[in-house]
Formats: sequence, C-alpha cells, structure tokens
Amino acid sequence: MTLIKSISGIRGTIGGAPGEGLTPVDIVKFTSAYGRWVINKTGKKKVVVGRDARISGDMVRNLVVGTLQSIGIDVVDLGLSTTPTVEIAVPAESAGGGIILTASHNPRQWNALKLLNHEGEFISDTDGKEVLDIAEQGDFKFEVVDCLGKLKFDDSYLQKHIDHILSLSLVDVEAIKKAKFKVAIDCVNSSGGIFVPALLRALGVETIHELYCTPNGDFPHNPEPLPENLVALSQEVVKKRADLGIAVDPDVDRLCFVCEDGSMFGEEYTLVAVSDYILQNTPGNTVSNLSSTRALRDVTERTGNAYNAAAVGEVNVVNKMKETNAIIGGEGNGGVIYPESHYGRDALVGIALFLTHLAKFNQPISALRKSYPEYFISKNKITLTVDMDIDNLLKQVEERYKNQPYSTIDGLKIEFDKRWVHLRRSNTEPIIRIYSEAASEAEAEALAKKIMDDINEVLSA
Repeated sequence: MTLIKSISGIRGTIGGAPGEGLTPVDIVKFTSAYGRWVINKTGKKKVVVGRDARISGDMVRNLVVGTLQSIGIDVVDLGLSTTPTVEIAVPAESAGGGIILTASHNPRQWNALKLLNHEGEFISDTDGKEVLDIAEQGDFKFEVVDCLGKLKFDDSYLQKHIDHILSLSLVDVEAIKKAKFKVAIDCVNSSGGIFVPALLRALGVETIHELYCTPNGDFPHNPEPLPENLVALSQEVVKKRADLGIAVDPDVDRLCFVCEDGSMFGEEYTLVAVSDYILQNTPGNTVSNLSSTRALRDVTERTGNAYNAAAVGEVNVVNKMKETNAIIGGEGNGGVIYPESHYGRDALVGIALFLTHLAKFNQPISALRKSYPEYFISKNKITLTVDMDIDNLLKQVEERYKNQPYSTIDGLKIEFDKRWVHLRRSNTEPIIRIYSEAASEAEAEALAKKIMDDINEVLSA
C-alpha cells in the first residue's frame, strides 16, 4: 500500500490501513483540510468536483462530496469528466476551488485528489503546505444539519468545454473538415472515451475508429501513453488506414499521436508541433520544463522568439509562463498549456490545435514529424542509501562541470552545445533521476553513462 502526500494533492493505492494507503479515513481527512483551506483562503463555500472513470471513482467521489457538504461547502458535481474540464469549470462557477479525482497515468489500483485554487489552477507550494498542515493538526469543525452544503449535478461542461475550444481563434474547424481525417483513438476506457469522440465530431471528423472508449475504468493496458502501451492503437491505425492515431491518459491532460505508418510521433513532440503552429500565427515566448526536449527551444528560436525553462511540475511551468508572458507551454509528457484557453494541461485543446496544424500542413503526419529537429532522450536513475546527502552530491558534480552552461533551479542541468543532462532527486525515493538528450540514442546513453560514472567516482572518493 502507498500514500503520497504532496503539495499538489493526495494520491495512493486503494485499501490498506489508514495512513498507509488511500483509505476512506485518509480521503475524509484531506478533503476536510482542503475544504477548510478553501473557506479560509477565499471565503467561498463552493467547490467543483469531477472524476475519471477508474473503478474506485464512485467510492472516492461519495466520500469527497459528503465530506465537503459536512463542512458547509456546496458541491458542483460534474460526474465523469476530465482534469482540464474541471479547471475550466471552477472559475465559470465562481467556486473557491476544485478537486479532480484521478491518479492520472497511474494504474487502476491508484486514485488521487488533485487540488485546484479558485482560478482553476493547481495550488501553489505554499498553499499545498497549508492544506497538509491543516490535515495534520486535525482541527476540523463540521456543520450542524441546517448548515450542510448543497449538491448540484451538472453534466453540461462536456459541451461547454467543446464550445470553448471551438471558439479559440487558432482552431479552424473548416480546415479540419476539409481534410477529411480518418482517426483512430485509444482512451484507455476512461472519461476520454466520452470527451474525445465528442470533440472530434464537433471538429468535423467523420471517421473515428474507437479503441477502449467504454468509461468503466477497466484499463486494457498500462494507462500511461507511452509507445510500449500503444501497440494496439498503432496496429489499428495501420489496419484501418487511418491518417493518425490519438491517445490520451485517464484524465485527458496528456496527449500523444501515432503516425499513419504506425510509428510514434513521440509525446515529447506533441508540445513541439502545437507550439510550431501557434508560433507561425502568434509571435511570443514558450516554456517547458528542464527535462523536456530541446526541440521546442529550436522551433521557438528559429521564429525569433524566446524559450525559457522551468522546474519540473505543472505549477512551475505555469508560473514561468506567466512570468515570461509565454503564449504556449507545457511538458514533454504530452502536456499542452495554451493560455488563450486556460493555464492547465489540456489534451482536448491540444487535439484541436494539432489537427488544425496538420490540416494546413497538408502532408502526412509522418512528414510533419520529420520537419522537426531529431533528438533522443535517455532516462536512467541511480539508487542511493537513504542517509545519503544528495544535495551535496549534486554540488560536487556541478563543480566538475562549472565551465559548462548549467542550471540549478531544479536539481542540476548541464548543457553541452545541443546535448544536455538533467539530474533530479526523487521526492519519494532515495534515487537520482538522470535524463539526457542528444541527436542520437547512442549519444544520449553515452552522456548519461558519463555522468553516472562521475557520480560513482564522487561516491567512492
């Protein structure tokens, strides 16, 4: 059993003893703390709740909604929804916050409470710590029967979200209709099975080959949209002679594509392609996190605009986007953040912008992929002892490469011309994650090995 308490929310495996898994006791405790924080922070007594389709969703939803009502908070329940839909609904409802019940790409035994502020954005580090402090203090006051919160079901936000996307200035429905795309989709039997087909139909896509679109939470494969988990989608694209394949994760904030020949477009290149389209039409800055591909920087700079890197984490990316007035940003895991829509990763917005781009490009998706700089990322890790001073270790590696361009805003990132390596300590394990990127897989792995050898030398000194 696992329970992880972080600034952005509470996630864990269902079952076990309180404090060791995501049990009813833990759900009530942290929901109560969040509800109290919302009231203290905003003075509002309204929270929007939505969930993905995982099997534990109903149980968790009942506990969360009932707990919020018990402290006098009115709840707007969107039912089966997506993370970006809840993010849009919070300010639309003038709510004090929102809770998305989803463990994102984690397997079926996981669930989580993702916490939003009154703007529909993930709560900050400071706010997250306040929620955790309230939970640990356990100073909750529950209301008497006449002051309980009210519950309202609202299933209108599917259409509201789609209407919002269709209204975006760079979404060209007519161009998409004219392209007559044939699309295969994998929605991993979660809420994307409702939202993605509805969006595609609204965009004028008439031929949709659906894989795993029954929202029953029975994930047919590991739900993280990585190549090894998308074999069936790749085969379906080729079998049905589709123009492309689309895959989303269970809460529809990550997005990736499959080319017409069954090859992977690459989730790192989702943001690159969407940003390319935005930059062709709107000059401005871009942002991604330090572990994302350099291709976004290349695409941004060749249009004469500025790229900036943020620490890993959606909150950090959003903060850097606001700071630099970026017009597009996100993460290399297929997360697209488009401020004209809202400050949150939104696969649905990403689909609409990408299909517009592909329609105007007027060549196969594989040709679009080949138009971007080619990079490969290698992902490794080194396991250390629990008592190891990881910060000091990173400092010694930094000293070895002090003559190279480097950043310490999130671990240590060292640049070698167009190659880079990023070292980050895990928040949950005694390990250092090592991401490296180069123009070939062999170069990326060689760079990672060089840095890992350096770490081992430091440890043995």
